[in-house]
Amino acid sequence: MDSPINKAAPTIMHIDLNSCFATIEQQAHPHLRGKPLVIAAYPTPGGCILAPSIEAKKMGIKTGMKVREAQIICPNVIVRSPDPVLVRDVHKQFMKICGDYSPDITPKSIDEVVINFSQAPELKKGLKSIGIEIKKRFREEIGEWISCNVGISTNRFLAKLAASLHKPDGLDIIDYQNLKNVYSTLKLTDLNGINVRFEARLNQVGIYNPLEFLKTDDIFLRKQVFKGITGHYWFLRLRGWEVDDFENKRKSYGQDYALAKKTDNIEELKKIIMKLCEKMGRRLRASNNCAFGMHLGLVYNDWIFWHKGHKFMEPSYTTQELFSKIMILFFQQPNKKIVSKIAVSCFELKPVFDIPPSLFETNIEKKRKISLALDKVNDRYGEYVIFPALMMDMKNTILDRITFGKI
Repeated sequence: MDSPINKAAPTIMHIDLNSCFATIEQQAHPHLRGKPLVIAAYPTPGGCILAPSIEAKKMGIKTGMKVREAQIICPNVIVRSPDPVLVRDVHKQFMKICGDYSPDITPKSIDEVVINFSQAPELKKGLKSIGIEIKKRFREEIGEWISCNVGISTNRFLAKLAASLHKPDGLDIIDYQNLKNVYSTLKLTDLNGINVRFEARLNQVGIYNPLEFLKTDDIFLRKQVFKGITGHYWFLRLRGWEVDDFENKRKSYGQDYALAKKTDNIEELKKIIMKLCEKMGRRLRASNNCAFGMHLGLVYNDWIFWHKGHKFMEPSYTTQELFSKIMILFFQQPNKKIVSKIAVSCFELKPVFDIPPSLFETNIEKKRKISLALDKVNDRYGEYVIFPALMMDMKNTILDRITFGKI
């Protein structure tokens, strides 16, 4: 018996920019266009590639490779570091254009957005026509070298899948009429959310491709494959029903940094930790949360990883509060060693407005208001126009970065 497939008209559009970081660099610097280019965390042989250009991808260069590996494949590959200012500017234009078509837009990352047209008057134009129009506007308003993939379907999962079918610069629709045909051309790992581990789990119960996955019974998925409600979600997701239209509640904030110059100098490490706490703190404060939990992770020069977490009685909100508690953890290291990477995070988040007044002493409240004011100045005039004195000589030590999945 056929499983129920959503036969409603598609109302979800998934858009992602092609080779975002690299393409934006080529748009800004015309002499780089048409050439194999990679954007790497650091332009050194050991630097990790964040984004290869379309030309580099065609040669076999992939995200996650080391720069030296790319240079073996293509000795003439051009290596650049990310330009966050350029990328954020394009993201703002990207969002503005998408916002002209529906009020319900959800950025999934710096280069991906989901548009829900279910309540949008623009729907009468037809999503295919709107997709073509958006692609045209990207080239006209952002830059002629900027292209995107557009996927259209009845839920976010299938819309994202549709956007991946004909990269680069594709536009595809998946609905009840072609769903099975699309699945018949794909591997399990082509489905977003199915990695090698999940593929092995599906193989163990006789599911070897997406079409077999689609035909699998709901109860079997819940009880035999996923051992819980996740199986039911996959049953619905595969058939075009929406189960992913929720916003994940943020559980933590964190920052990390791989030191260009490894050191065991406590004063130098304190400066880096302060800057990481400042970056983390601005994100925490922007969310109107404070944090009770702190975590510090250190990777040493010998690749040993040490970490320590603790839940404190008092909430932290300002950069100084975060820094003070992270340093309490720092001084609990069993040995003083050369550090190659630092990671800080805060967890056990609570809305700042929900904290009992007894925890907010007058002088602390004043410091928190000052922190918000300083954040607004830095947001308006640029990163670290105002910064803690401890960071005085290290404005450029930790480079501004845009991480995948964040904006």
